[in-house]
Amino acid sequence: MKIVAEIKQPILKEMELFEEKFKESMISNVPLLNRITHYIVRRKGKQMRPMFVFLVAKMVSDGKFSAQTYRGASVIELIHTATLVHDDVVDDSNRRRGFFSLNALWKNKIAVLVGDFLLSKGLLLSIDNGDFDILRLISVAVREMSEGELLQIEKARKLDITEAIYFDIIRQKTAKLIAACCGIGAASVGSNAEEIEKMRKFGELIGIAFQIKDDLFDYSDAKIGKPTGLDIRERKMTLPLIYVLNNSTPEIKKELINIVKNHNENPKKVKKAIQIVIDNGGIDYSYKKMIEYKEKAMSLIDSIPDSDAKKSLIGLIEYTTTRTK
Repeated sequence: MKIVAEIKQPILKEMELFEEKFKESMISNVPLLNRITHYIVRRKGKQMRPMFVFLVAKMVSDGKFSAQTYRGASVIELIHTATLVHDDVVDDSNRRRGFFSLNALWKNKIAVLVGDFLLSKGLLLSIDNGDFDILRLISVAVREMSEGELLQIEKARKLDITEAIYFDIIRQKTAKLIAACCGIGAASVGSNAEEIEKMRKFGELIGIAFQIKDDLFDYSDAKIGKPTGLDIRERKMTLPLIYVLNNSTPEIKKELINIVKNHNENPKKVKKAIQIVIDNGGIDYSYKKMIEYKEKAMSLIDSIPDSDAKKSLIGLIEYTTTRTK
């Protein structure tokens, strides 16, 4: 968390004010809802998405902010939190960021309703203030996230995912929300359409690199951390596995598909699958792809003058692609 604190330095005051506004945006007349949203605020994560909003806004505007910047960051965090609450219900997960999930404490029905409440609060925050450019960016992101999740579920059933489809899935599932953060940051300080689109594209590329990094966690103890095999157990076709399936002998491909389809609950078999992926270059290939997307993103901000905000934004990018958890 020390690295994150350093990255936040140029926007520390803004992030503190954002937290106050974020709490205010969740206030309700229902006591139960207020207890739950208070719990959500207490267990906040690194708040990387609002950080992208503020750092981009500050970088492209010479340090200026507007009320719309704060609203944009709040909308992003409300929508993101709503999706996490719904994800925990769908995945039947009892923990989130080291805390009990809402569905573990208040059961599925209440958790789903709280997720719906947060989603509506986010949309209304934009509508009530006439932030229709922000509303469009976030609505597109939510649509894409839903489509990406459904596409992943469909392909996991058949195990017929190609690398191209994989990138479509992660572009929709993960990258579109980070793209919205960066686009909103630029839009909130009056950037022109070309600049907004460039920042949106920048965020999309970072989001893809971020997701590849997430996929690598499951496999490599060399570059990333202790392998878990969770993706294999859940039959998620991530880049390391896809690469090996498409670039190995028929025998290896057959063995991997057999493990994922029929033995994904067997720890020894899952461990063997992880080793096969490592031995056949799946980790190295994915790592190179992650760096490729990161460098494409960095090239988009090369022409922007140096500043503390730009330095921190680059630090945030480095953190997302080198983090160990």
